[in-house]
Amino acid sequence: MADVIILTEAAAFQIKDMMRENGEEGAYLRVGVKGGGCSGLSYGMGFDHERHDNDHEFEQHGIKILVDKESAPILQGTVIDYKQSLMGGGFTINNPNAIATCGCGSSFRTATNTGTPEQC
Repeated sequence: MADVIILTEAAAFQIKDMMRENGEEGAYLRVGVKGGGCSGLSYGMGFDHERHDNDHEFEQHGIKILVDKESAPILQGTVIDYKQSLMGGGFTINNPNAIATCGCGSSFRTATNTGTPEQC
């Protein structure tokens, strides 16, 4: 399967920094989707040291990425970037499958998956 996530160089640089600061060198970057948030689905991103049987594994900019098989179709083609501004920096997630997003930008739904919407 093709890479599910597209990681920009800026995001990869920031993730490598975070890995170094937290003693997580060599860890996987796990990206997934879970139910919740005001639009029904929420993104999850963190470090993991275990690959499971239901994971897609690929590598970009020297970072090994895991996406579980349930999240993969929802995240297909998603671009993760890191933007720096006067107010600080933060990751941005651009998911072409999202048809509705929350004002906070971390909750969304797709045409085929509404998730479990919660009150804001």
